[in-house]
Amino acid sequence: MRLTNTLTGEVDELRPVQPGRVGLYVCGVTPYAAAHVGHAMSLMVYDVLVRYLRWPGNPAGGYQVLFTSNYTDVDDKVIERARESGMDPLELSERNIQQWEQEQTLLGLTLPDVRPRVTQEVESILEMIQEIVGHGLAYPTPSGDVYFRVRSKADYGKLSHRDIDQLRQGTRFEPGDEKEFPLDFALWKAAKPGEPAWDSPWGKGRPGWHIECSAMARRYLGERFDVHGGGLDLVFPHHENEIAQAEAAAGQDGTDPDAPPVFADIWMHNGMVTRDNTKMSKSLGNVVSVEEALERWGPDPIRMFVLTSHYRASNNLTDEAMAAATAGVERLTTALRPSEDWESQPDAMASTSDREIDAPDYRRRFIEAMEDDLATPRALSVLFNLARAINRAREASQDVSAAQAELRGLAGVLGLRLAQPTAEAEALLDAVALSRLAADLSVSCGGTDAASTVEALIEARQAARADRDFARADRIRDALAEAGVVLEDSAAGTRWSVRR
Repeated sequence: MRLTNTLTGEVDELRPVQPGRVGLYVCGVTPYAAAHVGHAMSLMVYDVLVRYLRWPGNPAGGYQVLFTSNYTDVDDKVIERARESGMDPLELSERNIQQWEQEQTLLGLTLPDVRPRVTQEVESILEMIQEIVGHGLAYPTPSGDVYFRVRSKADYGKLSHRDIDQLRQGTRFEPGDEKEFPLDFALWKAAKPGEPAWDSPWGKGRPGWHIECSAMARRYLGERFDVHGGGLDLVFPHHENEIAQAEAAAGQDGTDPDAPPVFADIWMHNGMVTRDNTKMSKSLGNVVSVEEALERWGPDPIRMFVLTSHYRASNNLTDEAMAAATAGVERLTTALRPSEDWESQPDAMASTSDREIDAPDYRRRFIEAMEDDLATPRALSVLFNLARAINRAREASQDVSAAQAELRGLAGVLGLRLAQPTAEAEALLDAVALSRLAADLSVSCGGTDAASTVEALIEARQAARADRDFARADRIRDALAEAGVVLEDSAAGTRWSVRR
């Protein structure tokens, strides 16, 4: 498998440090607020990578993957937001972490095997800082801060492919600054009144932002591992500083070209998300929370939207793009319906001659796409072609069960559920609460079970939309969302699922 490596600027072959095993570290969230759709879409990239690497159908026969992603649960942003809200910083982090983990499950994301938190890793962080100081690449200050000595690292800037002079532009010393050089960054911050603090050789304080990931990645994945992931916005300074710290702790100052490799072999970076071609910002009011995205579109359309672009490309979240993603999910789901429930779709009306489906060939093309820098748009194209072949074969009354199994399996590698409401899902619904909801909305139901009530409410919503009574249609959709029912609109109609 080949992946774009920011460090080398090339598409490099993944050669695991330990044969058959892959160590993956992905920078996690700073939980000072609820997660937004950008967090979800970034993690979906690495979710797909993990799923594919673990899949027994890949050329390696499946890898053992140790997936590690952290929480920065103490940080300047956390402390500031806690101060504004009158909360304890660690309580604020805990609340947002719990919400984010529930949302990850709802999104169908692969949860990391290891989820370290800064507050639980202070001992290993202090150990790394002491090693860096001991090698002369960091220095304590009289006030109790510890800074990394950037000029002592000859190859600083190699990830962002910039030199120190370029990076220094626009930086300056602040009054009272104890840094030796403007680019020097904090490994340890001296305690301030009212902030969480831990004991250290330099007095009470807390870790700087960058050191945490270097220390946690080393602790759980070893001094050298395979892939480090994160958003393109983290290339500098966060990831640049991670490399510098990890190598400095190993005693490498960047002057020996033959020094053994340390830290991540491949640095993988995903593109960012905009909303209607504008950066998402609270000041603009265009931030889409994960909760809102799940209610509006559901997990599969969100994932489909992410997969239709290469992971390094930027994603522009628009209502039109999400409508297209929802329609794409419907196309694949339609191809998986039992033959007796199937109704012809426009792309199924074709000649009925010679419609044998070569399922292994679709799998081969899917693998080729995924092996080539995780090219999910090409992989999706293979799935859509397979779905079209299934529809055409079914129109000719052919047995498509084997091809459907292949489609479902390949879609699962991408994390697409393509699920119809099942008896198990329907059992999660409160029939009594839904009946009350229908009565409050003056909707008559043909049955007393939960599924019949949902269908009646959907029909009432469709009627309201046909009458251009969009306020009523939105009320019905919002009420269903509160009850845990996710609607997915497409040209083929409205389908529903239960948000677990």
